Amino acid sequence: MSANLHESQFDESVDRERLFEDNVALVKTIAQHISIRLPPGKSVDDLIQVGLIGLLEASRVYEPRLGVEFKSYASIRIRGAILDELRRETWVPRSVQQKSRKLSQAIQAVENREGRNASDQEIALELNLTMEEYGELLESVASSTVFSLDDDESFLEPSGEEDEVFDKIRFSQMKSRLADAIGQLPEQEKLVIVLYYDYGLNLREIGEVLNVSESRACQVHTQATSRLQIKMRDWKSENEDS
Repeated sequence: MSANLHESQFDESVDRERLFEDNVALVKTIAQHISIRLPPGKSVDDLIQVGLIGLLEASRVYEPRLGVEFKSYASIRIRGAILDELRRETWVPRSVQQKSRKLSQAIQAVENREGRNASDQEIALELNLTMEEYGELLESVASSTVFSLDDDESFLEPSGEEDEVFDKIRFSQMKSRLADAIGQLPEQEKLVIVLYYDYGLNLREIGEVLNVSESRACQVHTQATSRLQIKMRDWKSENEDS
């Protein structure tokens, strides 16, 4: 299929330049959120530049007839562009990645055994840690959880022209499944996720809303995203098997 024919598949009534210009602030918001979780010295301006490329690509390929809101679609593409760049830099130490995997495995083991959300105490016990040690673990792996809501979104990048509609349908399904998974979180974790991703609050501001320290807000966010990562990984596995 020629490039010209491929381009003609998109809704020509969409002002793609306007889509880009109207959502530049979204790039800055996402970049600032991600930069909070990065080691010192990483410039938020660098993330913004990468995110703008993601926004440009989103505005270029967006197809409104599939019923996906542009802001939601662009958010995924922007975050994906930034996170891909960070992955290429491999700034997360291997030891932190291992701790993150152990955390996810402990949560999954308790929840599979109990058939409900695991409490902080149960997860700490599964890891053979005191509550203080468990809190330190959550903070130490916080940098890796910046990826947790994005690890299963690789299917959003079309693998070919004939798969583009299917990929965007999968995007819509993923959003619905993620919303369900968030709804199943313990109340405090659900509130942290909503405040962080929907309302754009940083962890310090979330701590003020919840009347807890920024450190505790970080711990709750890490635990919540670890749970969500498990649920989304299971969903992806189910879809691949079907």
